Amino acid sequence: MKLIIQIPCLNEAEHLPTTLADLPREVDGFDEVEWLVVDDGSTDGTADVARAHGVDHVVRFRTNRGLAAAFAAGIDACLRLGADVIVNTDADNQYEGAAVARLVRPILDGDADVVVGDRDTGNVEEFSATKRALQRLGTSVVRRLSRLDVADATSGFRAYDREAAYGLVVTTRYTYTLETLVQAGRRNLALANVPVGRNSVERPSRLFSSTGGYVRRNGLALFRIWSYYSPLRLFWSLAVLFGIAALAVWIPFLIDYIPDGTAGRTQSVILGAVFALTSVQLFSLGLLADQIASLRTITAEALTRVRRLDHRHDRERDREAGPPYGSP
Repeated sequence: MKLIIQIPCLNEAEHLPTTLADLPREVDGFDEVEWLVVDDGSTDGTADVARAHGVDHVVRFRTNRGLAAAFAAGIDACLRLGADVIVNTDADNQYEGAAVARLVRPILDGDADVVVGDRDTGNVEEFSATKRALQRLGTSVVRRLSRLDVADATSGFRAYDREAAYGLVVTTRYTYTLETLVQAGRRNLALANVPVGRNSVERPSRLFSSTGGYVRRNGLALFRIWSYYSPLRLFWSLAVLFGIAALAVWIPFLIDYIPDGTAGRTQSVILGAVFALTSVQLFSLGLLADQIASLRTITAEALTRVRRLDHRHDRERDREAGPPYGSP
């Protein structure tokens, strides 16, 4: 059994040594524990620091592609290297390395396909009251979309078994955390939550510079995910709202017209017609988006099969050729 711990990095030369020093080299249940760093176009020598501190595999981008792309590249590399379980953690050392053993335990016991480290965000002192509220709101939305009882949807400290990792298809650039949970729920994967400690992190988040930016980016991400994976519910809900608005606007006209046939309040008729047409368009858009979503599901299943065959071929080729993919 092989465990690979992957760390997406962007200009983390200063903090990476501390993170690596906290990670385990041995975990019960695994014959091999390896580290993999994804250098997302760093300009501070992050890749060199990783190699100097014993990282087994380094995947390096020439330019910055974003956290989601780095995460996806790391998952792909880990699968090519033959990982049976993949743990993803952050380079800023916010997650305690000792929790890796607890994180993978539900997978080893056969109880889960995906495990999420629960930071108990409602009680994190470094988070403002606004951010804690937004964390709870985002988690509740993801819980509803994914139909999974996830406790901390934005946690990047996660473990995936091999088959769960094969089905990950990240389409967003900003963050992978929300979309991959929805995908796991749609694939009926078993999820477990494991409480994890959180180390003190001094540097500010690289993903957002303000609460407003956090709300905007996560709000857009959630809307996009909702439109991807539950388009019928989203667009039909909007269609119903506009339909109700049309009826409400038409009521003043009907009150005048029905008793004596007086055709007043023309503005109400026009505005109601606009709302009604919008409702019909949203209804039709929901049908079309639902069909596209069905095709996306078929495409994702085909991609999973292709990836599995491709990685199996690469592992066989690498065994014959010598050093494994991504070795420093």
